[in-house]
Amino acid sequence: MGKVRARGFAVSIDGFGAGPDQSLEHPMGKGGRELHKWFFPTRTFRSMIGQDGGTDDRFARAAAEGFGAFILGRNMFGPAGDDWGGPDWKGWWGDNPPYHAATFILTHHPRAPIVMEGGTTFHFVTGGIEAALAQAKAAAGDLDVKIGGGVSTVRQYLLAGAIDELHLAVSPIVLGRGEHLFAGIDLPGLGYRVTETVPTELATHIVLTR
Repeated sequence: MGKVRARGFAVSIDGFGAGPDQSLEHPMGKGGRELHKWFFPTRTFRSMIGQDGGTDDRFARAAAEGFGAFILGRNMFGPAGDDWGGPDWKGWWGDNPPYHAATFILTHHPRAPIVMEGGTTFHFVTGGIEAALAQAKAAAGDLDVKIGGGVSTVRQYLLAGAIDELHLAVSPIVLGRGEHLFAGIDLPGLGYRVTETVPTELATHIVLTR
């Protein structure tokens, strides 16, 4: 059986994984897009949006490869609310999302599964984080499960001790407000320790394992 990993999760120096006032116009919150400057030039990201070229970044590749299933929070799929952004809303990414595997959306609002191009099927789970993780592990088989965000979802799985490895891309910006990743979480008490630190121009990559 594979591991549960949260990889490629970008945070500000002051610990925010999303900016304030998330909306259709600002799905990552105001200033939140700045967190991902390290990722945008990479070959991995450019391939996701159908473009060629880009830099070869091992952290970007590791954030996208080797996963047999994904778990996302409600806002990672669409804008907040119980109407899913309207009856035709199928996510932020168009007809061919970048997951290419079973993807489980945590939500309080039921919806039938959506089969997308490229092998992605969105499943909407109303039974909580444990139910979603059990389904994701079954779908992934021997491959890993990725906890893809957002902040609230990563926090819940951290507090449950369910994440085996967490890779943070700490971007050299401060947001001041937004969703804080670690507020009230005792990482050492939960068994997490830093096992790798790699500084680069656009982010410092930190890997924690449990």
